[in-house]
Amino acid sequence: MISPIILENCSKGSAVLAKNHLKITNLLPGIVLSGVVAGLAILLQMLEIHFTGRAWLEGLVLAILIGAAIRSFFRPGAYFDAGVGFSAKTLLEIAIVLLGASISTSAVVAAGPGLIAGIAGVVAIAIVLSYGIGRLLRLPHRMSVLVACGNSICGNSAIAATAPVIGAHGDDVAASIAFTAVLGVIVVLCLPLLVPLLGLSVAQYGVFAGLTVYAVPQVLAATAPVAQLSVQLGTLVKLVRVLMLGPVILALALLGEGRRDASLSLRHLIPWFIIGFLAMMALRSSGFIPEALHAPIEKASTFLTVISMAALGLGVDVRTVARAGGRVTLAAVLSLFALGAVSYALILMLGV
Repeated sequence: MISPIILENCSKGSAVLAKNHLKITNLLPGIVLSGVVAGLAILLQMLEIHFTGRAWLEGLVLAILIGAAIRSFFRPGAYFDAGVGFSAKTLLEIAIVLLGASISTSAVVAAGPGLIAGIAGVVAIAIVLSYGIGRLLRLPHRMSVLVACGNSICGNSAIAATAPVIGAHGDDVAASIAFTAVLGVIVVLCLPLLVPLLGLSVAQYGVFAGLTVYAVPQVLAATAPVAQLSVQLGTLVKLVRVLMLGPVILALALLGEGRRDASLSLRHLIPWFIIGFLAMMALRSSGFIPEALHAPIEKASTFLTVISMAALGLGVDVRTVARAGGRVTLAAVLSLFALGAVSYALILMLGV
């Protein structure tokens, strides 16, 4: 005879399994839809590179645009909502953790304390200036923070990492990334023209590009036409600048939630993915992550981020983005000029 306790435990276990199965079933349609949109965005990016030699619009941006178009013209029903929300939040947080494995502190140490302190100072000043510009243009607080962090650190990645910390709406994230991406392309094309205009040496130009260009691949594209030394210095400076992402999002978490509720525990003040990001960076720097895993982890982080951006696009009301467009564009442009001015001042001050 089977014990009633065993029967009860079996019944509870079955109920838990059924509940988990139902949850997975609810998530799957939205995750699959987000994955399909992400795959299409990556395919379009590959076609851009094949036919034009470069990705004029990155997969992150294309994913948002495609997702927003689907939302605008076809409007997927509530059947997809749970999975789209999961992709936009949880998958993005996992991608941020994996992003930490692509950053090593060894190159930072080799750069020297003066340049490292200067880069940190440029990032801090640029964030304050960019945020102030956004608020003067009457952008909402969260949108101003997104534009400031994207402009001052590493464009799309910084916006994506900052969004869950400050609770930014999908419309704000999509608008910030879209306009930041457009400016990123313009900067890559026009920045080499500043070499003769500002009388920059190849070393100075490398530092200037690393401080002002949004993404690491864009730094390579902007410096390659000038000199190999520009490429090397630009990449190094850019990696140090990306390293500022951890402290910035940690500060935002402490400043934001800490003010709302002083009784919050450390676990609430510091989101799990920030701790994961810093832990992965420490593991990479300590050599605990094998070299062979660096590229796969980076690709996984990139793909999950593209899926998350697709999910954000699927939740975007295009009319809201369009209404914010003019002010966001102006804020991003003025912030970029401010970043350039501060970066040029650092170069002159350090005598690079």
